Amino acid sequence: MEKGNVSIYTIAREAGVSPATVSRVLNGSARVSEEKKKRIQELIENHNFRPNALARSLMNMENRLIGLLVSDIRNPFYSMLTVECEAAAYRRGYLLMVCNSLGDNDKDLDYLNKFYRQRVDAVIQIGGTVDAVSADPQFLSAVNRMAGSIPFLTTGALEGADCYRVSIDEEESMRLLMEYLHENGHERIALAGGRKDVRSTADKQRIYREMLGSYGIGVREEYILENGSYDVEGGERIMTRFLESGCQMPTAVIAINDFTAVGVTHVLRERGIRIPEDISVVSFDNTFITETCVPRLTSVGYDYRQFGELLIETAVQAIHGEKPPEIQRIMPALTIRNSSARASV
Repeated sequence: MEKGNVSIYTIAREAGVSPATVSRVLNGSARVSEEKKKRIQELIENHNFRPNALARSLMNMENRLIGLLVSDIRNPFYSMLTVECEAAAYRRGYLLMVCNSLGDNDKDLDYLNKFYRQRVDAVIQIGGTVDAVSADPQFLSAVNRMAGSIPFLTTGALEGADCYRVSIDEEESMRLLMEYLHENGHERIALAGGRKDVRSTADKQRIYREMLGSYGIGVREEYILENGSYDVEGGERIMTRFLESGCQMPTAVIAINDFTAVGVTHVLRERGIRIPEDISVVSFDNTFITETCVPRLTSVGYDYRQFGELLIETAVQAIHGEKPPEIQRIMPALTIRNSSARASV
């Protein structure tokens, strides 16, 4: 091939990468694996490639498009965070492309591939596959392939992935609730909802057990109420099943999220069990649901605006090759409302 016919697309095709990856190697701002970088640099030298004006323009080109994949936007935690991410992206001149897997993790890989084909500048994933205790090998491999040319951010853990993490401090969230309940005389504390194969739930269960032990309170396995879901109906099912089991009533229930707490309170009120006089109900996420629930929910939550700002700012920094911190934490805060009080017995 004549040297005059060599373009950035030629280099990309021979290296088996996207033109964007070549441009990032040329401008030195990309998070590209050493193997790819070496292959591209060798081809550039072999072809004596010098970018022309068009290639230089491509090197600096951005679509100004960020892909956001959320687990289930019907859940107010995801919807509130999505709104803040969109606002933060808009303020920086980026468009947010939102995809929603509706709780079906099997869709995540397909959406990831669609983002790649759309040539987004970065991908953010909130919930879903990235929250699993054990990372799915196929999904992990896809993330690592994509991360060579497109920064990937997650609010989960996804160990083994080449990605940035902006995560809630789940352990501190549980500590806040446990300390509050213990200080108010609660010893019979139930933990309701979720699945132990989801890392945030597993972390909360672990801290729950550890803190009961630190208070000298034995763990009652019948008080760990898993239901495999995070919705209102799941909260109703799990509370109904517990009440029908004949176990001694706890003095407090920690719901895995606000949706679950709403289901729990529905069942308790239908059975004539007073909240908080007979039992306290507290939860996680502190979404708008807490103010509409009867009674208003005590909940551990987060600064959603700060959360969205940090996700988008990290994505933009990564897009520009500025190397933001790989792991950042969002700290929780406890808001006390009418659904909790001192233990009555």
